[in-house]
Formats: sequence, structure tokens, C-alpha cells
Amino acid sequence: MKSIHKKLKPNFPFLDICLWNTSAFNEFMRHQPGRFYIMVEVDRDAMESVFFFLKDNKYHAFLAPDPEIIYHYFPDEKEVIIVKSLVTEAPTQVLSNITTITIEKMLVDLFCDPVNFNAQQDLEKDRIFKEAIEKYTVNENSMLRYADRRSKKKEFDEYLNKVSKFRQQ
Repeated sequence: MKSIHKKLKPNFPFLDICLWNTSAFNEFMRHQPGRFYIMVEVDRDAMESVFFFLKDNKYHAFLAPDPEIIYHYFPDEKEVIIVKSLVTEAPTQVLSNITTITIEKMLVDLFCDPVNFNAQQDLEKDRIFKEAIEKYTVNENSMLRYADRRSKKKEFDEYLNKVSKFRQQ
């Protein structure tokens, strides 16, 4: 991720870029996936420019892939980069000068994007939520606000009621 950031930032100095790796889910999962993706999230208007820049620099990048692309092309690639839109006001943090996700963003993205996070769905998704909420201080208001920005607040709130033991007391 650092090498990607070092290439992107000088070429897109005014662009908000959020970088993260799907291996961030691992500490909460029982069944570990064999492949991880690097997520490069940028403003919607810059997605194509960033995608073509990464392709020109010999990265295996995909622009907002659909399930068919993921199924047919991802297994053949060693390191996959997914370029997708960064939702405005997404909860992010800066670590080592790289803008990356917070746990709140990670959980809401997992809920809202079953295509890119196929390996973390169903019972594994429930486990991730339960483990994350138990292990860390998770800001529920931040998650709900972000879920609202993704137009999934009601469904996300209902899911939290189902999965979170803190809400069931």
C-alpha cells in the first residue's frame, strides 16, 4: 500500500485517496480467504484517471468490478487492486501519512458491498461484526451516519439489532 500511495499522491496531489487491504478482516474471521484485495477509493470523478494510471504502472487494477469480472479474472491475479468511489464523509483515519479506513467504515462497507467482500459474507459477516464490536470501541453513531451516506441506514440498523449483543440488553 505504501508503494501505491507513493506513486498516486505525487500524481494526484489534491485528490482524497483512501487505501486499505481486505486482510484487515482477518483478525475477526474464522475461515481465512486465500486472496486479499487492495482497495483504492477516490472521488467518483477521478476513478478512471486513477485506474488508468495504475494500469499504466503495471498494477493489476480493476475499476468497480462486477461479480462476473471478480469470478473470471481475480483468481488468476496475485495482487488485485480495486478502484472504487470514496463516499463523501466516510470515516477515515491517517496512519503513517496514508488515509485509510476506520473500523466503522470497514464494517459498513462490508455490509453495503457484498460484491467486493464476497469472502466475508453470511455467517462470516456476522462473526466479523460480533468480534469487532466485542474487541474494539466501535462508534455506532459514526457507522449509522456513514450507512446513511450509503443509503442503507435502515437496513444497517436492523442488521445491528440482529447481530449486536449490546443492543439486545
